[in-house]
Amino acid sequence: QVQLVESGGGLVQAGGSLRLSCVASGSIFSIYQLGWYRQAPGKQRELVARISLDGSRYYIETVKGRFTISRDVAKNTVYLQMNSLKPEDTGVYYCHARNVIVTNGDDYWGQGTQVTVSS
Repeated sequence: QVQLVESGGGLVQAGGSLRLSCVASGSIFSIYQLGWYRQAPGKQRELVARISLDGSRYYIETVKGRFTISRDVAKNTVYLQMNSLKPEDTGVYYCHARNVIVTNGDDYWGQGTQVTVSS
């Protein structure tokens, strides 16, 4: 069982920055791919960024150059640094972990943290 606890959300003006943190229970970076998803009101949850076992990163097009995903293995923590925030970045951000070592591996979600960007 993996537990994920997010923090760092809040209200910020457009152009501002926030850093989200996700602390995972146990040492999972050698097994689980970590990612950040978001869900805006009335919309489906979407992948924002993920970091693979080898440290490679993926971003959706709308956040490239503004968001950075990183991890601290010693702290079992994954971060999402968000700069130049826009109102359309508003939503609940969720940390996600998926076991990619085995086929159909288990996955886990954090409780979510609200990010609100005012114009």
